[in-house]
Amino acid sequence: MEFYLVGIVFWGLTIISIFLFLLGLWNKSWKVLLTSGVFLILPSLYFYGAENWFKLFIITPFIPFLMAYYYKSLLNRS
Repeated sequence: MEFYLVGIVFWGLTIISIFLFLLGLWNKSWKVLLTSGVFLILPSLYFYGAENWFKLFIITPFIPFLMAYYYKSLLNRS
């Protein structure tokens, strides 16, 4: 039963993160993009233990973080 719970949490965080990422892009909200990156950290850390190219998934949370920084800097300029 614990294995199913871990899978539900893993995929739940991944789906919520993708939804928040798309919502953040749509609204150009740096806060939503930042939240998306935070939700994506735990699933990406799971792939960090891999011994093959799946290790590159650790880079995926940086995409929302960098976009949040970009949108925040655009907001501060205007």
